[in-house]
Amino acid sequence: MSAGNIAERLYYDSPELGFTATVTDIRLDSHEKNEAGEKQQLWQVALDRTAFYPEGGGQPWDTGVLVAVSRSGATLEVPVERVEEDDAGEVWHFVRKPLVEGTEITGRVDAARRIDHAQQHSGQHLLSAVFLSELDAKTVSFHLGTETSSIDLVLREGAERLSEEELQRVEAAANRLIFEDRVLTPRWVPQHVAVAMYEHGDLRKLPEREGPMRIVEMQGVEFNACGGTHVASTGAIGGLMLRRVEKVRQGWRVEFVCGLRAVRAARRDFELLTGVAGSLSVGTGDVPGRVTALLEDAKAATKERRGLIEELACAEAVALVTGAIEGAVIRAVFVGKDMEFAKQVAARATGFGRTAVAGAINGSEGAIALARPAGSMVDCGKILREVLGAAGARGGGSAERAQGVCRAEQVEELVGKLVEAL
Repeated sequence: MSAGNIAERLYYDSPELGFTATVTDIRLDSHEKNEAGEKQQLWQVALDRTAFYPEGGGQPWDTGVLVAVSRSGATLEVPVERVEEDDAGEVWHFVRKPLVEGTEITGRVDAARRIDHAQQHSGQHLLSAVFLSELDAKTVSFHLGTETSSIDLVLREGAERLSEEELQRVEAAANRLIFEDRVLTPRWVPQHVAVAMYEHGDLRKLPEREGPMRIVEMQGVEFNACGGTHVASTGAIGGLMLRRVEKVRQGWRVEFVCGLRAVRAARRDFELLTGVAGSLSVGTGDVPGRVTALLEDAKAATKERRGLIEELACAEAVALVTGAIEGAVIRAVFVGKDMEFAKQVAARATGFGRTAVAGAINGSEGAIALARPAGSMVDCGKILREVLGAAGARGGGSAERAQGVCRAEQVEELVGKLVEAL
């Protein structure tokens, strides 16, 4: 079967989330199994009119239910899991239970999801307009995620990055416009009118489509050709918060949240900050200073530890050289030490004119370091790669210094084979 006329898109002109419609077509999408291994079917249902927004323009689809009542009065409530538009412009509602063509249904769109998406989408329009007016930065793409949304910007010529001062300025300007409660008005215009608006500079972009175009006007801010869902006025965006900025291939990506998402994000941030403050036994306002002090203490401790390791490695090297036969390769395996310690011991031994192989065992991990003194013709990197490679271990380095990793139980054997190879 095939659907007749393309469905009337109620979301274009009305904020109403409940509607009545007639099933015009149904088709099987796929068979799949649930977690219990039971076979499930996914159906696509077309209606003569719908308030469900299909995925598009960076905005996800609506969800909700379709309700049908049989002649006996029994009610069948079918959840709508996904909504898509096909290449012919038909809107398909994905459901788990089939509905007969010609059935009268009542549709209900999930209000919380729709409002959230409308807030983020309208917030994106506003944010993009402010970035353009304040910084001459143009939006080239938009993504509405489950937790945050983002726009990708191309900065004005000569600008290398977005400064913190610029971001704060844009955020403040966007929120002022939200508080001013500017009206958003969608309307349809003939294509030649949209073209004239674009040529005049009122529209930033002109969609590649024929026929009438839907223009969303944000009072005193912008005109935008858009088929998505929006709030009635900027005040309903409910506040906008910039979260993160990062460099991407096509420019700069700005992550943001609006409305209740901004409230939830601020709540999570505060809970995290409160938790950190509690762990540090300080007030929330003292966290930055306390963290800075801890980092400085950690750096000092790391420096002190490095010095102690060097002293201990030097002492171990002296003891090994003192107790070794003249001219023999220095060898040792240390338990509870790491690669850095093995490298330090081997390097210190070369100061006494000796070639050295030092192994370290730390739990299940093993490390081996090989070093030779200046003037020696030994190629440490080559020998270590050959010996470790034959055992399925890995390593490398230069002619003077080389190191590798292996399993803990291999260390003793590999140290011995390296000594033999030298």
